[in-house]
Amino acid sequence: MTLTDYYEILGIPVNSSIEEIKKAYRKKARLYHPDINPSQNAKDLFIGITEAYEFLIANHEKIRNSDRAYNQAMKDWRKYRQDRSRKRATVYARSSYGAFKNTRFYKTTRFFDGTTIIISFAISIMVLIYTVYGYIYRLHHPVPGLERPTVFAFIMLLLLGMIFFVVSFIYLRAYLETSKKHNKK
Repeated sequence: MTLTDYYEILGIPVNSSIEEIKKAYRKKARLYHPDINPSQNAKDLFIGITEAYEFLIANHEKIRNSDRAYNQAMKDWRKYRQDRSRKRATVYARSSYGAFKNTRFYKTTRFFDGTTIIISFAISIMVLIYTVYGYIYRLHHPVPGLERPTVFAFIMLLLLGMIFFVVSFIYLRAYLETSKKHNKK
């Protein structure tokens, strides 16, 4: 297969980002997994999209760098990894869709995982705490030669921390909701 074949299999343009590749793979995996799709060619389609996904994710940077890097990546892929990718996809095709969604391979297609969201949530709380603490500390312990901290800077940092906190909270709620939905299915 060629590079354009891999993109066509996933139904995305050639200049797609990693996030777009992951999103397209999740959509196609659900559509063509043999556990869900009863058609005769579902298994072959599922193996094809899994192979395309693995190649595009593994070689995304090489593809964008140069034609030489792409040609070398394609040669290496055919020589070493294509067979393994097809075997792995065959195993995933034999499993139930629910079991497939719980594999480490499928979970890598999610944009944010729980760890990333919790870390961003913790960082947002730290930004809020250090903003308030730092402002109060500077008011009580001014640095000689420097003027007092401005209320504007304090409000801007506090606003930034609150925005980061709210965004992290929204992503955390969405992640927990999707995790519950995945566990129920």
